[in-house]
Amino acid sequence: MMSPEPLLRVTHLYKSFGSTVALEDVSLDVDQGEIVCVLGPSGCGKTTFLRLIAGLETADRGDISFAGRDTSGIPVHERGFGFMFQEHALFPHQNVAQNIAFGLKMAKLARQTVHSRVAKVLELVGLTGMSERSVNSLSGGEQQRVALARSLAPGPRLLLLDEPLGSLDRALRQRLMSELRIILKELDVTAITVTHDQQEAFALADKIVVMDAGRALQTATPETVYRRPNSPAVARFLGLVNLLPGTITQAIPLVVRTEVGRFPIHGTCRASSPVTLLIRPEAASIGPNPSSIQLEGTLTSRSFRGGHYQIEVACPAGPSLTFALRAAPSELPAIGQSILLHLDPGAIGLLPTETVR
Repeated sequence: MMSPEPLLRVTHLYKSFGSTVALEDVSLDVDQGEIVCVLGPSGCGKTTFLRLIAGLETADRGDISFAGRDTSGIPVHERGFGFMFQEHALFPHQNVAQNIAFGLKMAKLARQTVHSRVAKVLELVGLTGMSERSVNSLSGGEQQRVALARSLAPGPRLLLLDEPLGSLDRALRQRLMSELRIILKELDVTAITVTHDQQEAFALADKIVVMDAGRALQTATPETVYRRPNSPAVARFLGLVNLLPGTITQAIPLVVRTEVGRFPIHGTCRASSPVTLLIRPEAASIGPNPSSIQLEGTLTSRSFRGGHYQIEVACPAGPSLTFALRAAPSELPAIGQSILLHLDPGAIGLLPTETVR
């Protein structure tokens, strides 16, 4: 049985501005109801990618199709896409309901239809009873909800969000990122959002595209991107800094030799060429288990982060390693003293060694 065509298909997209290459050979499939997050640092091309899909920019090369139709000849206002940007762009002289109704009135919908849709999206975003409030009297989080409601009210075929939570403080962003996913799923909205924030991407997305320097480095589920990054570049962007050059000395069971020691790890690998060993920050614990790998070093720093301590351990040879360690204060030695850690082999993996482009 043939799988259905994706709702949105982007193929080999290129875009440059003068001598600056913004996008280089980027492809992506998006299914109906899927939430895709384009994750990358500032200047990586993610906003340009969104603008090309929206029709606000024109690609140098490549194709974009939606529902099986090439979008290149379709004006922006006829695509049926919704937009939500970091700058809310709310009309200060209008109240909440008037802001949300703006696009519906532009579409010349009946008055009762406009009223019904405004009421529905206000309920969805948790602002029931606030339709007459001035937008200037709202908090930042409430204004963000109004902007979302306005983009959802016309029933967009595709919703494009550019750093939608970027202007909010950390606590409010944490709350709204979970609520945003619930709302989009309830409406079965297909959405593409761009962000530089990993936590936001993990909380929102069904699929993540990690971008850097105009290229899509990895496209996968949030779990796969974190647990099995496909390159040291992706790992570093995710904050996974424990990357050790290694050589496979035994295939079955798999053993990798590094400058800080030998690591028997889960998995298989046929390659005999050099590899990069990734030790995720949650790999370390104080207490041993039957399959753990011992690592001894000197505790050089520790920082309390609420649910864990972030510690740095200097090994006798090789680089220092950083871990997110769940431990009681009494279990940690003083700075400068020796510490014995037990590493979970399941939190250690192999990456291909980087090559210079």
